[in-house]
Amino acid sequence: MAQLTLSDLPRAVREIVERQPITDMHTHLYSPNMRSPHGPLLLWGADALLTYHYLVAEVMRWSDVEPEEFFGWPVQRQADLIWQKLFIEHSPLSEAGRGVLTSFKALGMDVRSRDLGDLRTALAGVSAEQQVARSLQLAHLDHVVMTNDPFDDAERPFWLSGGRPQAGFHAALRIDPLLRGWSEAVPRLQGWGYRVDGALSGASAAEVQRFLHEWVERMAPLYMAVSLPPDFTYPDGTVASRVLAECILPVCREAGIPFAMMIGSERLVNPALRTAGDALGRAALGYVARLAREYPHNRFFVTVLSRENQHELIVLARKFRNLMVFGCWWFMNNPVIIEDMTRMRLELLGTSFIPQHSDARVLEQVIYKWAHSRAIIARVLVDKYADLMATGWVPERAEIERDVADLLHDNFWRCVGKQP
Repeated sequence: MAQLTLSDLPRAVREIVERQPITDMHTHLYSPNMRSPHGPLLLWGADALLTYHYLVAEVMRWSDVEPEEFFGWPVQRQADLIWQKLFIEHSPLSEAGRGVLTSFKALGMDVRSRDLGDLRTALAGVSAEQQVARSLQLAHLDHVVMTNDPFDDAERPFWLSGGRPQAGFHAALRIDPLLRGWSEAVPRLQGWGYRVDGALSGASAAEVQRFLHEWVERMAPLYMAVSLPPDFTYPDGTVASRVLAECILPVCREAGIPFAMMIGSERLVNPALRTAGDALGRAALGYVARLAREYPHNRFFVTVLSRENQHELIVLARKFRNLMVFGCWWFMNNPVIIEDMTRMRLELLGTSFIPQHSDARVLEQVIYKWAHSRAIIARVLVDKYADLMATGWVPERAEIERDVADLLHDNFWRCVGKQP
């Protein structure tokens, strides 16, 4: 196998990263065949891309329109305001603004006219299935992992009817209400025939396990997942701690699936902005080490939302092989932070982590998020391989291909214990 020269290195690494098929391990997308009683679940298209909460939060900084009035408008009118304020009256320098343009350009749209009507027209007549195929191809995705909530009344009927997502789309079982809203979850579980109570007494734990096992059987999820607030801890004497220890972790272990913790989301800091009003907080991560230590036969995916927590999490991952660090989540999905986190992870973990996931809720977001992240990951890898070459260790192309496949594809599948 031919070894690379230093001058060959940048081009070779960029080509390898560009060609590598990616598994997007955490999204909020839906298979295009998934429908609610009110219509399709998948969000896509120019207006959905513009009115996602990333840009809603930004437009409120420039607009005098009150949030309540804004949310009462039709989606097209909301998109018109966002386009006018964030793209016409001010340059779209934010990552969310640039991302919209990256996606439009990749889809063949000409943004130089700055005419939103023309951009909408470019997608006229395109079906959701066609747009899914095109977007996944442009993002180089071979597999997409969804977020699937059995407490969601829009999504629940699809699974209860025996529905299955199309090939390449996989479920992840989201169980936030069990840990972040037990008092609200109890009456819903009772209404579905599970014998639970607010104190998790009697048969409650067994009934929650039954609920989880049934949904694991129904969805065939690759992992179970929860988004946790910054002040969550374990154990703390609450019902949530007991649900985690007595219900969630045993079911994950028995089903052979990892448990994913996304830590640090502070919901509705500004309730008027709805989903755009969420923020973040720094978490105390001691409980992550405790869980990894006390449950060595469970596997954990972990990502954190606060920049200040990143170094601590990476160090914890060095200590526990059942802990897989993944992605640059939400407010971390900015180039300056992605680059910093990727370098730090490579320097402390080698290639034993998952550098990115899209967290996309609108289909076309996968295009820009992966285009931007691939460029950063390639740039960091070029620097790290150049550092190796300075020691006299000259990487072969096949070795770089192996490393990139691990980062963008294979590490995830090893952790879930399945073949794609």
